[in-house]
Formats: sequence, C-alpha cells, structure tokens
Amino acid sequence: MSDSVLAEFASAQSMMATLPRLREARFSHLETFTPFDIPGLPEALDERRSPIGWIALAGGVAGVLLGYGIQWWADVRGYPLNVGGRPVHASPAFTVATVETAMLCAAGAAFIGTLILLRFPRLWAREDEVDGFERASIDRFWIEVHSIDSQYEADKASRLLKAGGALRVLPLSGGSAFTAHGGAGGAI
Repeated sequence: MSDSVLAEFASAQSMMATLPRLREARFSHLETFTPFDIPGLPEALDERRSPIGWIALAGGVAGVLLGYGIQWWADVRGYPLNVGGRPVHASPAFTVATVETAMLCAAGAAFIGTLILLRFPRLWAREDEVDGFERASIDRFWIEVHSIDSQYEADKASRLLKAGGALRVLPLSGGSAFTAHGGAGGAI
C-alpha cells in the first residue's frame, strides 16, 4: 500500500488528457508539477480560487485602521496642539500616511499569506527523492495522486496513468520511493 502515486509525462497534452480520467475515477487529491503555466490546468484540477486577495484586503483594512488610528491618537488624544487656530483632527493631513500604511500592510499580509498557503519554506519533499524529478522544472510534467488508502486504489490509479501515456508510474509512501530502474530508492 502506498499513500500516493507519482507519474511522469513527456508532454503537457498527455498530462492534461489524463486529468479528466482521474477525476472521473473519483481521485480528488491531485497535484501537478510543470515547468510552465498550462492554460486550463486549474479548471482540470477543479481548484478553488486562491484566498490571497482576501488576505491582502484584510491586511489593507488593518493598515488603514492602524495608520489612521495612530495619527488620530497622537494628534487628538496624546499631544493635541492648537497651532494657528487649525482643527486638532485634520483628516486630510492623515491621508498620505494612512494610504502608505494600508499598502505596506496589504503587501506584508499577501507575502506572509502566500508563504503560509504554499507551506514555505519547504526544504524537503518526498518527490525530491525520485530520480529525474528535477526535470519538472525543465521539460517533464508530473501528476501525483494523493490519499491512496488501498493497494486496489494504487493499482487503479497506476493503470489510469499508464493508459494516459505516463512514461513511468512510481508509488510513493512514507518509507521508500522507486528509482528510474524500478528498484527501491532512498528513504523518504
């Protein structure tokens, strides 16, 4: 029994043609590794929209409240100065610093949110131990089918991947991975 199956494809077309077959067979936890962005890939994986926009919006709103709040407290409550009969709470004077603080907080929230959502820094992954996996950033396309609970499901996923034109199909588990020669590889 393995908990995932990894397949290597020579072309994006064969990889993309295999994804609907896997979805029809009710394999829902799919992950792809490609050297470039492929149009239609998020739809084929049925991925939901990223929450980064909402995270950046929350950071921006927090920045507006923080920037305006600090200036208001400093000028109105903490150290009010009546200079030349001007009002103590002069909101136009607070605008520039408030906008700058909002942009800084939105960018920081988006950066940190991206790191958290992508689980970075990820210094090691099981896939890194597979011989030839580094070609995922050059000219190969990979599909990993996660959450395989039985040998029957692993065999079914392997058959579907091979029928889709996979060059090789490798079971990955917590203990070992297979090398390009089919033998047991290093510890994973």
